[in-house]
Amino acid sequence: MKPVTTTSTDVDVVLPCLDEAEALPWVLGRIPAGWRALVVDNGSTDGSPDLARALGATVVHEPRRGFGAACHAGLTAATADIVCFCDCDASLDPALLEPFVREVRDGAADLVLGRRRPQGRGAWPAHARAGNLALARMLRRRTGLRLHDLGPLRAARREALLALDLTDRRSGYPLQMVVRAADAGWRVREHDVPYRPRTGESKVTGTWRGTWQAVRDMSRVLAEVPADRGAVR
Repeated sequence: MKPVTTTSTDVDVVLPCLDEAEALPWVLGRIPAGWRALVVDNGSTDGSPDLARALGATVVHEPRRGFGAACHAGLTAATADIVCFCDCDASLDPALLEPFVREVRDGAADLVLGRRRPQGRGAWPAHARAGNLALARMLRRRTGLRLHDLGPLRAARREALLALDLTDRRSGYPLQMVVRAADAGWRVREHDVPYRPRTGESKVTGTWRGTWQAVRDMSRVLAEVPADRGAVR
């Protein structure tokens, strides 16, 4: 990817949201100055959209349920050169995205991911860790990328992400992004980030059933036949 000089106003942060009113004040308060928060409401009933708007975020509505549906709605609504993704449950600090953005902006990487390091008991249930580890191993076999996590904290250029033509609208979306980026020859980097106990109940990995449903979604992504999408330069 050719380096492009940008400023902090060239960053949008996509925050998929489903009933996260309790976490929103902290999350939005941690967005770096000058960046735009895109809170993608995925059917909340706790007043999350109104609260997010009152706290200064841009609210995008995505009626179709699914983590991937919310993420992609945010991506298509974004206008900044660089787009970041972060969970909206206060488990991850969006301020940690600043060095990620610098790497992408300076041309040192095309996609930067956060490797979650749990802080305190209950931050990352054993079943969720086991599923993540299994997927990371399958990803390595499929793409050669030696990643340890498929976490939601990430940064890349908007136009390049759109060119990946991501189609998964469920739990496989984050993995599909990495798989298609690898197939396109992207430089993918991973950095440790602290992972706190989330606020509220997890919509995906809070149960064994939810975790393994996510694993099934992602396994289908790994079975995709590689397509020539063009290398990012």
